[in-house]
Amino acid sequence: MTRHFLNLSDAGPDGVAAILADAIERKAARAGWPKGKPDADAPLSGRVLAMVFEKNSTRTRFSFDAAIRQLGGAAIISDAGQMQLGRGESIADTARILSGYCDAIMIRTDDHAKVVEMAEYASVPVINGLTDYSHPCQIVADLQTIIESGRSLPGLKVAWLGDGNNVLASFMEAAGLMHFDVVAACPQGFQPSDADVALGQGRATIVGTAKEAVEGADVVVTDTWISMGQAHAETKLAAMMPFQVDAALMAAAKPDAKFLHCLPAHRGEEVTPDVIDGPQSLIWQEAENRLHAQKAILRWCFGQIG
Repeated sequence: MTRHFLNLSDAGPDGVAAILADAIERKAARAGWPKGKPDADAPLSGRVLAMVFEKNSTRTRFSFDAAIRQLGGAAIISDAGQMQLGRGESIADTARILSGYCDAIMIRTDDHAKVVEMAEYASVPVINGLTDYSHPCQIVADLQTIIESGRSLPGLKVAWLGDGNNVLASFMEAAGLMHFDVVAACPQGFQPSDADVALGQGRATIVGTAKEAVEGADVVVTDTWISMGQAHAETKLAAMMPFQVDAALMAAAKPDAKFLHCLPAHRGEEVTPDVIDGPQSLIWQEAENRLHAQKAILRWCFGQIG
């Protein structure tokens, strides 16, 4: 049975736990090594990963390319505009074609239905590198960062501020699977759907004010307010400003609370410079962990863990 990683629920709690453990273990095992040196066991030697981008990317592109190399494999990378996909060839036909050339497919796109269709017609594992609906790879890296900060996931309180977007949806899904709580404060008109909240299996809550969300939180998380291609930026920015993460808001969380942001960031909008560049911020560790998380996700897709 082909293992696809479209959402965290595809792996389930045991699979997510195995992915996190593998990511942490492999990261520690290669501390101080050159980035291009393969892992000692090169577990994906001979494997080729197809990477398809319909959206711009820094972290997803570089981390997946480095990940497959460190696992002993290789990557073929293309923007959709450089493929027949960008000229109207169907997702289904693209999935069939890439399955004949490559051992796995990672796609970063807009409509989640495209990733679902890719998985339906591919005969190799398909990984969701990001859609408008969810961003599971990012959340694996976030959970890894939280664990590395000395926290246990069960019973954790994560506060989310700002847009009720794809990253929040995946965080709420993670909360239901891994038994921690997400309390989100989002302005009217930008709240997550009831279906997204239901992913939390009773562990996700939407509140009205930023302070209510952050009070007693172990981790404070935000994201850019204006995503690629979004219109009406000025109206949205005005609605979001009461949910900006600044030093006063962080002071309402636990004294040892940590700050996360999946990047790219807009300092002075969703977060102030003193927070994102301050001692409570783990954003650079979080960004690096995209690499280690992708490696573990790839190994899970190939049935090597979990």
